Amino acid sequence: MRAVGQLRWFRLVAGLGFCLALTLDALAQQKLDIAPRVTVAIRDARLVTVSGETIERGTLVIRDGRIAAIGPTVSIPPGAQVIDGKGLTVYPGMIDAATSLGLVEIPAVAATVDQGEVGDYNPNARAIVAVNPHSAHVRVTRYNGITNVATMPDGGVICGQATFINLYGTSPQEMAVVPSLGLVINFPRLNTGGGGPFAAFRQPPPANIAEAIATRNRRVEELRQVLREAADYGRAKAAAAADPNIPRPATNVVYESLLPALRGEMPVFFRADRAQDIRAVLAFAEDMGLRPIIVGGNDAWMCATELKAKNVPVILTGVLDLPSREDDPYDVLYENAAKLHQAGVKFCISTGDNGAHVRDLPYHAGMAAAFGLSPQAALRAVTLSAAEVLGVSDRLGSLDVGKMANVVVADGDLLEPRTRVKYAFIDGRPAQLTSRHTELYEQFKERK
Repeated sequence: MRAVGQLRWFRLVAGLGFCLALTLDALAQQKLDIAPRVTVAIRDARLVTVSGETIERGTLVIRDGRIAAIGPTVSIPPGAQVIDGKGLTVYPGMIDAATSLGLVEIPAVAATVDQGEVGDYNPNARAIVAVNPHSAHVRVTRYNGITNVATMPDGGVICGQATFINLYGTSPQEMAVVPSLGLVINFPRLNTGGGGPFAAFRQPPPANIAEAIATRNRRVEELRQVLREAADYGRAKAAAAADPNIPRPATNVVYESLLPALRGEMPVFFRADRAQDIRAVLAFAEDMGLRPIIVGGNDAWMCATELKAKNVPVILTGVLDLPSREDDPYDVLYENAAKLHQAGVKFCISTGDNGAHVRDLPYHAGMAAAFGLSPQAALRAVTLSAAEVLGVSDRLGSLDVGKMANVVVADGDLLEPRTRVKYAFIDGRPAQLTSRHTELYEQFKERK
């Protein structure tokens, strides 16, 4: 037993040492990423605005962190850095709307995971304070043309508050675009013994379905009760503020953190995949007066009519997943986005990843394009549509004058695996396009 304990201790120390080495390496590289805002003109390039018509040959000007001008006949400001865009295409930076990037480094090493808090109800937990700006995932994701992500906590029922960040910066505050983006809730679901791809083949059904339903209903009612208590707390505060004779309630950080969502000032991200859970979320949100956004949405195509009628957006995170039911066709999730688009449901596409594979976002959109979604809609699903769902389309998601200069320049179709991003600008700052992958390639490419 003593030998086993020593082995575990050795593994822990070795794991922490490996994480420290990665962090120091990322810190060293991050120094190279710091750059001031620049004035840049990308001329004679193909400009994919997303919000309007594509300009086959034009110029885009970046100045003071914004898109200053765009069009076929744009004057280049004196002193601007000029990039020859011949043969290149300019896009808005891609946005992954549902990740945990920056909160998880190595899932197997607990010391590098800061994704959730203890307990079921933590609306006061803010993801922005836990984001690691020096994560190795930041550079490898940025390298693929993704400039922004929404980072969400997990764990419990009310997980905390998501944040929306630029993939550039040396501190969470420097990266933050919207520090508190919305409340994240893992909506209680029926426990059927498991989930994931082809779960029906691997997991037996629950022994007592009635008991499983009762447990789910009890947890939903507990969530409802917490929100009602928070609403009562808010009314008591408002009454005390209006009348000095009414005692002010003692400050409660849990209730206080729920008030913006209850007032409709911020959206609520509900994680739900199955049709019955999505419909339950719609009814629950309407009853509580919340602004819901569905995260996951594997069965969203089955609820398209309800989602459209209630104008509830969906962040699809399972485009590349395998079916979860044994009688589903193999491409049921590949076609999900196309079916929602045809039904007029507002949606965007996300990897739903905790960091390492957020870089695969364009390939999720590309798969949807291969199964019925138009290429234009697929690109929009990871740019402007994502910005609209997250409420930041006035600042990001398209190449429009006045928007934040989060711009990427590529040598081909941004959703194609063979395409390489040549330049990237985030908040008008040139971002270095290197990663651990490129460094290893350079190190070993001549090895024989």
